[in-house]
Amino acid sequence: MTTALHLSSQLAVNVLDARSLLAAFGVLGVGVVLFAETGLLVGFFLPGDSLLFTAGLLCTGSADHGLKLSLGPLLVSAAVGALAGSQCGYLLGRRAGGALLARSRSARLHEGARRAEELLERYGHAKAIVLARFVPVVRTVLNPMAGALRVPVRTFTVWQTAGGLLWTLGLTLAGYALGSSVPNVDRYLLPMVAVIVALSLIPLAAELVRSRRAAKAEEVQG
Repeated sequence: MTTALHLSSQLAVNVLDARSLLAAFGVLGVGVVLFAETGLLVGFFLPGDSLLFTAGLLCTGSADHGLKLSLGPLLVSAAVGALAGSQCGYLLGRRAGGALLARSRSARLHEGARRAEELLERYGHAKAIVLARFVPVVRTVLNPMAGALRVPVRTFTVWQTAGGLLWTLGLTLAGYALGSSVPNVDRYLLPMVAVIVALSLIPLAAELVRSRRAAKAEEVQG
C-alpha cells in the first residue's frame, strides 16, 4: 500500500511546480528538466529559474523538513543538464534548420524565436548566447536558432558553456546562500523566486538600454 501511494504521488507530479518536481525526482530530475528546457523545444514551459533557486534552497534543509538535497551533486547535475541540453538543441537546429520550429503552433514559442534571432543579430553571438540563458523561452529556442543560422560550433560551445555555468551555479548558490542565512525561508519562497527571475533579466535589460542609447547617439551624429 505504501509503495502504491508513493508511486501515485510521483505520477501526480506537477511539471510546472519546482517543489513538486524536486520531491518526485530529486537531484537527477534537475538535470533532466534543464536538458529538456534547453535542448528540446517541447520543454520551453519548464520552470528552470525557480527550479534552480528552490533546489539550492532545499540543500540547506531549512525550507522543507521532508526534503533535503546535496549541494555538490545538485551543482553537477544542473550544469551537465543545461550544457548538454543547449548543445543538443544547437545540433538539432544545425541539422533540421527551422523545420522543427515551423511545425510548432505555439505563439509563445514563435515569439521566443523572434526574440532569439533579434538577440543574435543585435548583440553578436557571444553576448546573445550568454544573455539568452536568463530569459525564459528564449533560452530554449536560441540554441536551435543558432544552429540553423550556422553560428560556428566552437563559438557556440564556448559561450553556451560560460552562460550555462553562470546561470545554473549562480541561481543554485543564490538559493543555498539565502536558505542558509534566513530561518523558515520557505514562507517567502514564491515572492523570492519572482524577485530572482526579475533580477536574472537585468543583464538583458541593461544591454537593451545601452544599445538604444548607442543607436540614438549614432542618429544624432549622423
